[in-house]
Amino acid sequence: MPSWRTTLTAAGISGRPLRDDYTHAARRVLRREPAPYLALRLLAAPPLVPFLAAGLAFMNLVDDVAETGTPQQRAAGLAALSERVDAALKSGDSPDPLLRAYAHAVDSRGLPAHWVTRFLAGAATAEAGFDGFAAEEDFQTYLDDYAWPGVIVFTGLQYRGGPDPEQAAGWRRFVDAAQRVDFLADLCGDLAEGRLCIPRARLAEHSVTRADLERARDTPAVRELLAAECRRARTALEAAGGILDLAEPGLRRVIATMTELMAHQLTAVERAGITALRRDTGYGPAAPVRILARAARRRPA
Repeated sequence: MPSWRTTLTAAGISGRPLRDDYTHAARRVLRREPAPYLALRLLAAPPLVPFLAAGLAFMNLVDDVAETGTPQQRAAGLAALSERVDAALKSGDSPDPLLRAYAHAVDSRGLPAHWVTRFLAGAATAEAGFDGFAAEEDFQTYLDDYAWPGVIVFTGLQYRGGPDPEQAAGWRRFVDAAQRVDFLADLCGDLAEGRLCIPRARLAEHSVTRADLERARDTPAVRELLAAECRRARTALEAAGGILDLAEPGLRRVIATMTELMAHQLTAVERAGITALRRDTGYGPAAPVRILARAARRRPA
């Protein structure tokens, strides 16, 4: 793995202030999400790494503001953040080094700004005001408004000029799978925080109540609901399988690792059954290390 200084140079990032901005963004990712950071550093082509690190740091920043505080505090925080982001994208400058790095990444890679504004708008509506899904259609709207542009503001930086329609559609399928797996893995914690991420219509189909899930009742109906949700996630994961062909060569090992980790986590949820309502289903300590090590031994595409 090349040094961070060498990586910045490979990406064409010069000048001490700008290099410091990217370093600040990368350190934020390392503190918040060490596994994705390590995957980028180990597996992605060095010329892409600083831009993607800045993109991931930005995505995390928006997520954090959208999920922190009362609904009023979230709305106010996102409105203020949107103003700062808009100013940074237009001027290339900001008091915040993370936003300076991200604005530079968006400009350097040519990511269309509409993905950024769409993500921020979705954060203020679909995420900050989240109150569950009535039906599958509401889940799909959540993906379109928030989760999909949230992935593109990060992964879209791999493409010069942003993703084309086929690539963007591939990431839409990917985020459909990723969000389903994430919601299942975090069922216990989400319910504890008052978030029900399974559409209410599907609870009704199985004659399951929210209280059944919150109390982790081990009934045939609850088990069948969880099994059906896992089948939906597995189908979505299979539908996202072509994403590797749509990724830039320098990022394919990272995407392969992300997909393998998703599949591993979904398998863990399937095996957990009713236990997924009693504790969140993590990767475990060994699987990410094993999957990363295996990916690192593969030759880059």
